[in-house]
Amino acid sequence: MGDLQVPADALWGAQTQRAVQNFPISGRPMPRGFLRALGLVKAAAAEVNGALGLLPKATAAAIRAAALEVADGRHDAHFPVDVFQTGSGTSSNMNANEVIATLASRGTVRGKPRAIHPNDHVNLGQSSNDVIPTAIRVGAQLAATERLLPALKHLRRTIERRARSFGTVTKTGRTHLMDAMPMTFAQEFGAWAAQLESAQARVEDSLKRLRRLPIGGTAIGTGINADPRFGKAVCKSLSALAGTRFEAASNRFEGLAAQDDAVELSGQLNALAVALMKIANDLRWMNSGPLAGLGEIELPALQPGSSIMPGKVNPVVPEAVAMVCAQVIGHHAAITVAGQSGNFQLNVMLPLIALDLLEQIELLAAAMRVLADSAIAGLKLREDRVREALDRNPILVTALNPIIGYEKAAAIAKRAYREQRPVLDVAAEDSGLSLKQLRALLDPVALTRGGIREGSGGGG
Repeated sequence: MGDLQVPADALWGAQTQRAVQNFPISGRPMPRGFLRALGLVKAAAAEVNGALGLLPKATAAAIRAAALEVADGRHDAHFPVDVFQTGSGTSSNMNANEVIATLASRGTVRGKPRAIHPNDHVNLGQSSNDVIPTAIRVGAQLAATERLLPALKHLRRTIERRARSFGTVTKTGRTHLMDAMPMTFAQEFGAWAAQLESAQARVEDSLKRLRRLPIGGTAIGTGINADPRFGKAVCKSLSALAGTRFEAASNRFEGLAAQDDAVELSGQLNALAVALMKIANDLRWMNSGPLAGLGEIELPALQPGSSIMPGKVNPVVPEAVAMVCAQVIGHHAAITVAGQSGNFQLNVMLPLIALDLLEQIELLAAAMRVLADSAIAGLKLREDRVREALDRNPILVTALNPIIGYEKAAAIAKRAYREQRPVLDVAAEDSGLSLKQLRALLDPVALTRGGIREGSGGGG
């Protein structure tokens, strides 16, 4: 393709340079998590090629050492290829091959310069078409196990701890944003914790399929130019290097042509974002006011809320989390499109999947820790305001339905709302039940336990 100038201090070679010139699109290189995974894949491949006798031991060791330096992030500046490149990620694979070959070639063998070729040695038994899908899975698996799941568990445990601290403090429940039957704060927070527990289970289940690696499939899945033992051995080596379990895909054609495992994980991250959006918005509503809103809780005051209104404090952390959720939901749409862009034996939007999947994980992990530590851990209940609203909640009359009937209960509720009086007072006048009976029937704490309330006599 003609002569090409490469910067003198660059570790990369001609193929990387061509990609830099061909794709001046976003200015965004491949993410750190992907480069880490790519380095680990190359290190494992070198280790296996040496063990199988396909590379001289010294050559394999030099490639492995250089690849681990890439995995550790020591040479990220030498990975300039734009995310928006060839759909197979060939440019990034060759970028890694060239950088690793340059690093591994430093030194001598029997007094002569060590000559390590990016294709013949670093890429031995591999193709971009199996390396990049493998690196996507490895990077996402590591990010999920090391960052996402610990953050998810931290948020869930923070919510559970706060729920326990609230005891039986009772508030007005809401449906359609309107007053409903009472519940405890512990029950409300417990629902959030249950959402997160379900999200954790879904993510963990997805990772069982994501760990299946198509390495060894080479160009289209047949394994041309790869030792039949190569793929399984690389998965074993990767498991040891990465500290998490990987296994050889039972069908490498699927692993190259379809990225359904990545789409599935993205879908579970999308569901987690939906849960977090609900939690964030609940917190914003509960914190609203402090005078003209619900005002049930007080979030930690982190910064001034207005450049013109002194004293205003906004729910900045839930707002930031909601924006993260919107971004993650958008990324899932992009990954869905990318996932269906498999044409016959190869998906051709692999770099986009790598970028957005890792960004989903990193954004959610960071947001969950901030939500736990800067919002939920320090929020306070405004018990006096909550109690005042609960006492005047006309929906409490629902507990009288089995005893006085729906119509009579509805009349009491409407009168209590119209006259802005507690339901207990109006019911004492209109229900025919004694004050003792009513206090037992309308006890908000008892109502949070559900069931049919016991009455002693009284009209029907």
